[in-house]
Amino acid sequence: MINSWHFSARSVALSFVAVSLVVLASFATPLWYTWRETIEEGRVRVLKADARRLVNVFNQQGVAPLQSAIEIQVGTQAAGAEDLVLFADSSLVRLAGNLPAWPHEVSANPGMYTLWIDVDGKSTRVVLLHRALPGGYHLLVANDVAKYRELENLFLYGLICSTGIVLLLGVAGGLLVRRTLLAKVGDINQAASAIMQGNFSHRLPAHGGENEFNTLVETENRMLDQIEQLIDGVRNVSNAIAHDLRTPLAELRSRLEELALTRPDPAHTFNEIDGAISDVDRVINIFNALLRLAEIDTGARRSGFVEVDVSSIAGEVAEFYQPVAELQGRELSFTSSGPLVLTGDPLLIAQAIGNLIDNALKYAQVNGKIAVETSRHLDGAIQVAVSDDGPGISDAEKPKVLERFYRGDTSRGTPGAGLGLSLVAAVAKLQGGAIVLNDNHPGLKVTLMLQPPNAPAA
Repeated sequence: MINSWHFSARSVALSFVAVSLVVLASFATPLWYTWRETIEEGRVRVLKADARRLVNVFNQQGVAPLQSAIEIQVGTQAAGAEDLVLFADSSLVRLAGNLPAWPHEVSANPGMYTLWIDVDGKSTRVVLLHRALPGGYHLLVANDVAKYRELENLFLYGLICSTGIVLLLGVAGGLLVRRTLLAKVGDINQAASAIMQGNFSHRLPAHGGENEFNTLVETENRMLDQIEQLIDGVRNVSNAIAHDLRTPLAELRSRLEELALTRPDPAHTFNEIDGAISDVDRVINIFNALLRLAEIDTGARRSGFVEVDVSSIAGEVAEFYQPVAELQGRELSFTSSGPLVLTGDPLLIAQAIGNLIDNALKYAQVNGKIAVETSRHLDGAIQVAVSDDGPGISDAEKPKVLERFYRGDTSRGTPGAGLGLSLVAAVAKLQGGAIVLNDNHPGLKVTLMLQPPNAPAA
């Protein structure tokens, strides 16, 4: 029974009907109470007015005129009228009225009563007003409760009809809601089935307007876009890994096979062994880079976040690469606007800056210049810019160089696996920032944007 009320199209439809009935009951209950109170108040008011009129006749004219007035009143009533009157002496003996005798249910004490009395041999529920008159006389004025029964029945019939209408509308509305929900769920199931069959381009149908369903559809479609992008990325990365690993492994096998066949002298053998070790190092470096990217993508490296000075890290990395630049005959300079503190992973930030400087050293001109600058952007972000005077990157290639294993035309003859800028972009994303590529005229200027806490995301 409990499971049948879990969230489903049927439970939503039934809940819609139940809410409709609750709303009707909430509206009808105070209305019915007000109706009953109004009828009761009107009945009492009529009784008091009738009794007041008869008391005035007694006070002004006496017993006989009151008897005559009562007889005239009851004599002129239509057949089946519900107004009852009884005028009695001090011994409760009937003097006038349409009640044959004093009801034994009524005491001699004046007041208002609601009780059952016998009228013409029939038990009748009445509202009765007992008034004591001077000289020990008594006056009873009563009204049959059933006098307004027809009006009450009409009210009840109207209420029942309203309940039926609300119930029908509730059922129709619930079925419509159920049908709409099932249609939306059907679309989601269809999309899920298509994806399970390998069609990652399938999307949920979007309809115009702003509502909860369209918001859900847009969210689902964005999720499917992300899934398709991730699947394509995994496919491309797998292909790239296979391609990039094949070259060093093929070279390694060729070296070993040549050694096995030719059995060269020790000097040549050791030379080939060194080459084989270089090939293995290339493979290991590729896997290490992929592992670092995986750690960054999953957010596992956030556990190593500490307060760091990016300017100090960039200066140390530039100093580390200074001897390499001097050996290549290139000028490497570093400028800073002062301490730039944020919370981050110092090893990843250092590695990202190192990748940028390493790329600049690869592509800068002979005797060229490489500049490393740190500053703070107007929006509060920390900038680490590395610029060179090399061939640069065309506008068409700039979005692609951030993809993993992508190697442009200018990088075909240089060592590497195409993971350097990918790692820099991943570090920037981990820090809530971005990587920006601009022309340096000549060369390329790569800016690593890092977001400190409370700064807007790049």
